[in-house]
Amino acid sequence: MKKIVLITGATAGFGKATAELFAKNGHDIIITGRRKERLESLKSDLEGQHKINVESLCFDVRNEHEVNTAIQGLSNNFKNIDVLVNNAGLASGLDPIQDGSTEDWDKMIDTNVKGLLYVSKAVIPGMVARQNGHIINIGSTAGKEVYPNGNVYCASKHAVDAITKGMRLDLLKDRIKVTQIAPGAANTEFSTVRFHGDKEKADKAYEGYQPMLAKDIAELVYYATNLPAHLCINDLVVTSLSQANSYVIHRN
Repeated sequence: MKKIVLITGATAGFGKATAELFAKNGHDIIITGRRKERLESLKSDLEGQHKINVESLCFDVRNEHEVNTAIQGLSNNFKNIDVLVNNAGLASGLDPIQDGSTEDWDKMIDTNVKGLLYVSKAVIPGMVARQNGHIINIGSTAGKEVYPNGNVYCASKHAVDAITKGMRLDLLKDRIKVTQIAPGAANTEFSTVRFHGDKEKADKAYEGYQPMLAKDIAELVYYATNLPAHLCINDLVVTSLSQANSYVIHRN
């Protein structure tokens, strides 16, 4: 059955890989992000390769007005969203708490927590009205444990963990599935963003072991959304074989 899938942060990493996988399997996609050129390029590629319908929405999840305007402005063909993938998120900085940048803190809290809430609040009423839907929140192993210098990023992902549990309770009577997927280290643009564009420093984060890839997480998102109607994966924590938890990684 064809679904309409909204994916935030679809211009790279988990979001882009997830959009590609759903498109490959014939579903219509709404992709969102801040980088308009990347969105338009992805839209063109997906429509051309898979003969599906794609809507691209360029907005910043941190801006509640932009979120509401974009989602409320969707055409009738895209309004009935079956799956929401709250993927937009980032880490910014890796400093001990006393040296942390408040700009970095605001960016992480506003994106990882408030952005997820703004998008969810815009989409959930339609799911409730239809008594159907699935919300996938992309958390992190950093939402399960705290690691040195992770402080505010870990706090933001602990918030995602708590919000997901709260969503599941509140939406249970409305038959809306709520799943958290909490990945460990994955070789995407994540570390490049964390280190403010320092690619050399970012690459060192993945040296000496085989990290996960974006497509690995996309496969799990797709699997979770294609279970029988009476089943729901509540919480799925996943790492590469070399990683034991949020901060222990065996490197060769």
